[in-house]
Amino acid sequence: MTLEYDLFWSFRSPYSYLVTPRLIELERDYDVRCNVRPVYPIAVRIEGFFKKVNPMWPPYLMKDTMRIAEMLGLPYAWPSPDPIVMNIRTGDVAAEQPYIHRLTRLGVAATEAGKGLAFLREVSGIVFGGVKNWHEGDHLKDAAARAGVDLAALDRLVEADPDRYEAVIAANEAAQKEAGHWGVPLMVFEGEPFFGQDRVDHLRWRMEKRGLKKRA
Repeated sequence: MTLEYDLFWSFRSPYSYLVTPRLIELERDYDVRCNVRPVYPIAVRIEGFFKKVNPMWPPYLMKDTMRIAEMLGLPYAWPSPDPIVMNIRTGDVAAEQPYIHRLTRLGVAATEAGKGLAFLREVSGIVFGGVKNWHEGDHLKDAAARAGVDLAALDRLVEADPDRYEAVIAANEAAQKEAGHWGVPLMVFEGEPFFGQDRVDHLRWRMEKRGLKKRA
């Protein structure tokens, strides 16, 4: 029997980017299916979040994510532009968010097309992989194509009914909260949350206790 888990994931989370290749390997090597559930990052979900955060956290996050990327052999740089439009110094987040809204809705559309995990990998790979102006030219188009979907077709689907995609994202965020955690990446298996890019081994261990098998 194929086991399934939910993945709550954000296009602004470097840890989401860093965990994705290992989740793809997990699905490649084991009889498991990942249900991709894109959510908005905490910067837009919680008003004023970055005005209250400990000032020691952002510098540590950069050191930690750079270290993990080096260890995993993944290219890494803070996105240019940042998927969230905000004033880093003051923590003010703009009301208009053209990048993160589009990316998250596209993530839902790609998931519904059966290419969710591949889309997350390829798009986060250009957002966090050191590609400057990832939102311009053919960067997103080519990333979508590598994931097996047509970017223009996904954009048309979203533009035809943006409220439906917003409703899916809202439902994902509600399910994330119900699972018992607010952060990403969050993997949830049989109601048990596994938070963080360093919890893949714990997730696999739990699944193996539930009969997870390697693929033939």
